[in-house]
Amino acid sequence: MGHKSEEVHGAIESLQRLAELFGERRRALAREAGLTETQWRVLEEVAGEDFMPSLFAEQRSRTPAAISRTLRQLLDRGLVQASIGEQDGRQRVYRLTARGRRLQEGLLRSRARAIAAVWERLPAEELKRFRRFADRLSERLEAYAEP
Repeated sequence: MGHKSEEVHGAIESLQRLAELFGERRRALAREAGLTETQWRVLEEVAGEDFMPSLFAEQRSRTPAAISRTLRQLLDRGLVQASIGEQDGRQRVYRLTARGRRLQEGLLRSRARAIAAVWERLPAEELKRFRRFADRLSERLEAYAEP
């Protein structure tokens, strides 16, 4: 295997390790809050504007039934509330309850502590280089995936 090929494969392995570590850290934060990672993602989306379960399911490559099940779990735990849409009575509007907001705020504080401990200690120039590289790599992967 040539030097360039070894570097490419080494970079891919590093990226895979980084992705796995990010995923594990996110799962650990969710567990600490008593949630699954999917529940946390749905909670984050509900906290935003105009949450649409079907669109969220499509974007996350999940079935609408799986997202409905997760929403029911969050409703049952008193973290989310649902109401009938004002403009369209067939549509349900989801909002965080006070308990859901407190949980979400706690998750955000935990994530901020992790960011401060890991990312903010890195030199600004390294972060800039990493971001530029990650953006270029993302663009190349997106372009390659296009038909």
